[in-house]
Amino acid sequence: MAEMSAMNRKLIQNLAETLSKQVKHFNKTEAECLIRLFNGLLGDQSDRRVGNGLDRGKFRNILHNTFGMTDDMIMDRVFRAFDKDNDSYVSVKEWIEGLSIFLRGTLDEKIKYCFDVYDLNGDGYISREEMFHMLKNSLIRQPTEEDPDEGIKDLVEITLKKMDHDHDSRLSYADFEKAVRDENLLLEAFGTCLPDAKSILEFEQHAFQDTLEH
Repeated sequence: MAEMSAMNRKLIQNLAETLSKQVKHFNKTEAECLIRLFNGLLGDQSDRRVGNGLDRGKFRNILHNTFGMTDDMIMDRVFRAFDKDNDSYVSVKEWIEGLSIFLRGTLDEKIKYCFDVYDLNGDGYISREEMFHMLKNSLIRQPTEEDPDEGIKDLVEITLKKMDHDHDSRLSYADFEKAVRDENLLLEAFGTCLPDAKSILEFEQHAFQDTLEH
């Protein structure tokens, strides 16, 4: 077994070196920690397709348990944002690329990421329907409410008024970007798709603890 693990260690180091050059925000040691974490999360899946990476279920568990996300629809969109090649698995490279924005992304990177998450059909716009869908999904319904839809429609209109810069009744990337630059709180206007500072800190302390000890 010792031979095997030594080989693995070499492979992981080489991969970490490559990925830390391709992906922003992580150095080689951190990339190595994230690869190990990824391998640990894959675990000893009996499924031989494990070579492909984390499936939707495993990935959602991480979003939920590690980053405190609760909204199913948004978690599904985050999975798709990480899974850039759409093969239904988050590969080790997609994992590190995604986490680089998740944990340490610049405002630019986060704006682009959130827009992609919210653009449900991928047509380059966040439409009224998409806003309605996400807001309805994220609001806690009071059982006493007659028709919460009316309130949500109002909220969509208010949001459009605030964010739709070119007045075409939908949010283009430019609209979204301008609105968020003017008012950073609007970054996650349609649902929590980034971890909060506390989750990030805990995740990094856990993931990079080896690097902190040396």
